[in-house]
Amino acid sequence: MNSADVQTTLTYVREPTSELAIYNYRPGPDDPDLSGQYEEPDYLEYPVEIKDIRGHEQRFSLEDAGLQVISHVSAIDDYYDDKKVRGIYMPEMEALVKRVTGALRVHAFDYNVRCQAYSEQKVHMARMPVRFVHNDYTDTSGPQRVRDLMGDESEALLKTRFAVINVWKPIVGPVQRTPLAVCDARSLEPGDLIDTSLLYRDRIGQIQLASHRPGHRWYYLSNMRADEALLLKCFDSARDGRARFTAHTAFDFVDTPADASDRQSIEVRTLAFF
Repeated sequence: MNSADVQTTLTYVREPTSELAIYNYRPGPDDPDLSGQYEEPDYLEYPVEIKDIRGHEQRFSLEDAGLQVISHVSAIDDYYDDKKVRGIYMPEMEALVKRVTGALRVHAFDYNVRCQAYSEQKVHMARMPVRFVHNDYTDTSGPQRVRDLMGDESEALLKTRFAVINVWKPIVGPVQRTPLAVCDARSLEPGDLIDTSLLYRDRIGQIQLASHRPGHRWYYLSNMRADEALLLKCFDSARDGRARFTAHTAFDFVDTPADASDRQSIEVRTLAFF
């Protein structure tokens, strides 16, 4: 066992008896009653080992494992400035994903910044780290994202291979609190990922939650720096044996240094067309 390998617990979902849904709003008296249509997730913690891939990054690729480590130094000087993120950083991510994957076209369409302290203080539009095992897209919501974003081109683009690839990067490093753990896509089996509706007042989205299985292989990159990034494949339309979905989650070290700063990270979602 590597000295930086981690014994911890991860949060999975209990096997549901009906369709799962997560409410992203508080239903009011005028909202439709969906309680009989959906089951809310029941989460359970399981002990896992998360192996450190530091020094072994080349063993993992998007096509095989669904994750890949890359180096990137950005020209942006403020990740909390929306105009700079959209004008500088997101175009950088389009070029990066295109270079790494060989995609003919890449469209960066969304981003999140995460920091627990900033989220609690309600500043910088920061969100909390997500502490349950999930994947961002499904066989339904992946193609729907293309239809939502690409307009009149969408049906033609859907006839080609496409993927949703996220680029996750620390804003400051090293990351010593709530790092990101990623499940090797090769260790997932059919049925491990459960399609789950995201209920908003005006629309319904869909992600995947994960049920626990001892064969899942978990990895992270220790002391991740601001010039390093993780590529995650959250959807691939190809069904030829390559990675299609990549489960991931934030996790807690048992022995996080008392003076460790809250993790600050940015994640950009891209559509890659081949």
